[in-house]
Amino acid sequence: MTDSATFIDPAGEGPPVRLATAVLPPDLPDGAQRRAKVPRPDPYYVDLGMLYKLARLEQVRREKVAETPLHVALRGHMGTGKDHDLEQFAALLGLPYYRIPLTGEVRDLTLIGSVKLHGDGKGGTESRWEDGDITRALRGPALINLSELNAAGAETLFALHGLLDRYQALDLPTGETVRLRPDIRLFGTLNPTDLRDYAGTQTLNKAFADRWVIWEKPFPTAEQIEAMLTRRYPTLRPQFVSLIARLAAEVNESFTAADARTRVGTPMSLRGVLDRIPAGLWMYAAATDPLRRAWEEFVLQHIDPYDVDHYETVWNAVVRRGPAGPPFS
Repeated sequence: MTDSATFIDPAGEGPPVRLATAVLPPDLPDGAQRRAKVPRPDPYYVDLGMLYKLARLEQVRREKVAETPLHVALRGHMGTGKDHDLEQFAALLGLPYYRIPLTGEVRDLTLIGSVKLHGDGKGGTESRWEDGDITRALRGPALINLSELNAAGAETLFALHGLLDRYQALDLPTGETVRLRPDIRLFGTLNPTDLRDYAGTQTLNKAFADRWVIWEKPFPTAEQIEAMLTRRYPTLRPQFVSLIARLAAEVNESFTAADARTRVGTPMSLRGVLDRIPAGLWMYAAATDPLRRAWEEFVLQHIDPYDVDHYETVWNAVVRRGPAGPPFS
């Protein structure tokens, strides 16, 4: 009997989506390695709506438009959880997860593969084809995340055009054609292209961008951050949960402000909110103001110097003086 995963709309508007999970064929040459790449569900993950949205599209793909290439790219600022969404989608569907960063150093040979020399055991050498990262992932069931799409070089993007359109295949220099399997899902992530300091990024080539469905991933709201903190740290006192969430929401609202004269240049990512600040609260639990110490050591030292005044303005508006410890009950 085929297992299934059920996705619930966190907004309470859409119907539940039930999807059959992947079945890895037992005869896969790299079956053990591929099974080991199926992620574990994160017990602290909170779906803010993107997971349900991905499930709705997957349902449509399976039932209505199976032959139509619909590849989704999530666009959002650093620390909004884009890659985590895709990893958890792979975990719930039981798909091996391949995250392939498209940095400026990646070339088409790295992605597709090349012929390399190997010893023949007789003192000589012989040439053999070696799959690149994406070709290797395409050999079996997988959810492939082409991370940092707008950091890749032009030759890399052009090498992927045929895979992403209706041709749905890669032509290797050996003459082999690797086709997009029905149990492969292609996704991507990218940062917005604006005046932000995302070194190495660029505006996507229009022909390449047209091969993707691009969905925005915004910063979470204060209420959503509270839900994430409460799930991950159930003993964190409510006063601290509320203040941390409000600090992050206020800073990120300034980060996305249209007025360049007043906006802050460094956001508060979910890594800082969910990992660093709670670690600081544990470290300085005995301090007079644990939240202030965590703010100084785990937030202010992470940002650009010209942002400190703005961060402190937000602190004074939201907190001024944090609650006395201990932070965790």
